Amino acid sequence: MHAVQLVRWEAEPELRDVEVPAPGPGAVLVKVAAAGLCHSDLHLMEWPEGTLPWTLPFTLGHETAGVVAALGAGVTAFDEGDAVLVYGPWGCGVCADCARGAENRCAHRHAGGCGLGVDGGLAEYVVVPSPRLLVPIGDLDPVHAAPLTDAALTPYHAITTEQQRLRPGSTAVVIGVGGLGHVAVQLLRELTPARIVAIDMREDARRLALGAGAHAALEATGLEPGDVRVETGPAGAALVLDFVGSDSTAQLAASVVAIGGHVSMVGLGGGAFPIGFGSVPFEVSASRPSWGTLPELHEVVALARAGVVEIETEQLRLDEAVDGYRRLRDGGVVGRAVVVP
Repeated sequence: MHAVQLVRWEAEPELRDVEVPAPGPGAVLVKVAAAGLCHSDLHLMEWPEGTLPWTLPFTLGHETAGVVAALGAGVTAFDEGDAVLVYGPWGCGVCADCARGAENRCAHRHAGGCGLGVDGGLAEYVVVPSPRLLVPIGDLDPVHAAPLTDAALTPYHAITTEQQRLRPGSTAVVIGVGGLGHVAVQLLRELTPARIVAIDMREDARRLALGAGAHAALEATGLEPGDVRVETGPAGAALVLDFVGSDSTAQLAASVVAIGGHVSMVGLGGGAFPIGFGSVPFEVSASRPSWGTLPELHEVVALARAGVVEIETEQLRLDEAVDGYRRLRDGGVVGRAVVVP
């Protein structure tokens, strides 16, 4: 079968021929129907050898939808043909965090997860080590469902953990309206009464934000904090979601957050959030969310089935995935690029 694999650190992935995997005891073989391309994979490609304790090569793709193709010995929770999503963080499966579905917080998750250190969904088949990592999707379109595992789950986790801040009259700022950001706008619209202000350099991304429910969409180039506060009100934003994570966006987030507000640094742009005296208002907190829990993914799927979350997608073939990553790096993808093997 064909697979898009990271073969060398600090290099682009390659389309390679590999053997079709077989599920061992307790595992499940999934025939991939769709797999999303994520900006975090670009950072992964840039990291030098030794940054992470992972062995190359491995297949990329941590947003995966498909159908159960074969069951390893002892697996009874699913049947062949069931349509499923693959939950990305693969923990140890036995610690307290994993027992409550928070494998994204598992302290023993050294191997990474689907497409992160182990073979993921940018292939024709993927082996999932346990049926606990699969979520049924029923008749959802797999192309639109695959990004739910990250592009929707991650902002859902970031928003719901701080949802109590977003009272009537409050404002949320979304910096970066790409694959995750445009879903964050939809979730904020549905789950909170907050005014939503979106920020992006790209005109088409700003249009997407407005279509997703943002009350205002601001051009990022040359943007000053005062320009943002015109939209948030002078008090600033109760919640800022930074889906870029560069030094400049972190500084902007710090400049527009309200006293007692919160900044979620979701993007992996390598920026540092300024926390020193005079850099941010008093009583501000900041966090680095990581994916989301398995119960939260079930909730995200329910929202998608209810029509609350609709991910903007662009469909690619497997042999177009490497070029898709290049376009993603250049800002040429609006929404989510999804590969169909």
